[in-house]
Amino acid sequence: MKNTRLIYIWMLLIMAAPMISCNPESDDVDPGKVENVVQNAIFESMKEFYYWEDKLPETFNSANFSSNEEVLEALRFKELDRWSYLTTREAFDAAFTGQATGVHGVGLGIDQDENWFVTFVYNDGPAGKDGWKRGWQFLEINGKAISEYKTASGGYNFQLGPNEKGVTNTFKFRLPDGSATTRTIVKDAFQTNSVLHQTVYDIGNKKVGHWVYQSFRATQGLSPTRSREVEDSFNYFIAQNIDELIIDLRLNGGGSVAVTAQILNYIAPSSASGKVMYMDRHNSNKSNFNKTVNFSKTGNLSLNRLIVITSRGSASASELLINCLTPYMDVVLIGDDTYGKPVGSFPLSSFNRTLSANNVELVPITFATANAQNRAEFFDGFPANFKVGDDLTRNWDNREEKRLKAALDYINNGTITGRIMHDYYKPKWEMIDAFEGLQKEFPVY
Repeated sequence: MKNTRLIYIWMLLIMAAPMISCNPESDDVDPGKVENVVQNAIFESMKEFYYWEDKLPETFNSANFSSNEEVLEALRFKELDRWSYLTTREAFDAAFTGQATGVHGVGLGIDQDENWFVTFVYNDGPAGKDGWKRGWQFLEINGKAISEYKTASGGYNFQLGPNEKGVTNTFKFRLPDGSATTRTIVKDAFQTNSVLHQTVYDIGNKKVGHWVYQSFRATQGLSPTRSREVEDSFNYFIAQNIDELIIDLRLNGGGSVAVTAQILNYIAPSSASGKVMYMDRHNSNKSNFNKTVNFSKTGNLSLNRLIVITSRGSASASELLINCLTPYMDVVLIGDDTYGKPVGSFPLSSFNRTLSANNVELVPITFATANAQNRAEFFDGFPANFKVGDDLTRNWDNREEKRLKAALDYINNGTITGRIMHDYYKPKWEMIDAFEGLQKEFPVY
């Protein structure tokens, strides 16, 4: 999750005191004349901003490393840091506004019997335009049975080619009705959608909103703190006068803290307005960056509790949402334990001229968040209140999909049927495990 106030420094939309550059020496250097200047800039920036700065060495010899990636790997506090990464400014900005490039626009998932399924589809991606749906089972990829892609280590390598526009793959599926279809699609660039599904169900005498939300992303061209999709969804739920809300975050690996706050202000009770939403804390060098963000209620939703569908793929900003609400309302987790990322990042090239001049975006862990009760240490994730296995065979709008059914049953009856919980399984693999760096927060094939 990212501290948007700092992420968008270069966009002149910051609401804070003026920021100074990283250090005078690196600002004045000519990158073409100094050996290993970028590696040194990475170390200097880490010493200034890294949350675990006290774990870094006091001195650094760039001659010992052959790449920027080697430098970051050597500096990363491996006991807790699974997320610090390097990218480019362009890739970072694109990811946080939902601009995908060189992918089919589809998610993959595996069930307890090692059958593979489509887990989600972006509307404007190649797969979405071709009509793919969650619940389609993969039978073959490029003429080879799925089992042939299993590696000696027990994992899978589907060999889908580089993430470049124009790369073609052919897939054979079994559809939910038992028929088969073969589709050939090309990787492309497109705008993603964070809202995968929304509807309202009548359950007893209640109206229940169901919102499948895949990534906390701002809308390109708007303020970096706003998502038009979020506004449209909550205006819909407000107009429907819902009594309960189910948010499905099982595929949500995180994103913008500011968009998370936008959502929180819609969900939180009016009594939370003016009270602490979250606190973030930086290392001792940057204690002046510490801040507390309070709730400011948006709209007139009046919810006594929130049902959240979770998995190990629910990380970062997804967990921030859960953590911020628990002091003020009942939050019930159905599905599986979350990932465990109570820390966040913002990019550092805006603080260092050398990184900026070389188009190196350094995004290390720079802060930790805590809720109003000072709950901050959840590196093992939040445990689900009710363990329910993922139901990969059914699309989002199917009320028999196990996690959705469990949530609706809980709202209607105050309990979940034993059969659903008896069928729980812990997946061997989640999409978040297949990606590193920036893509770990926004995984897609």
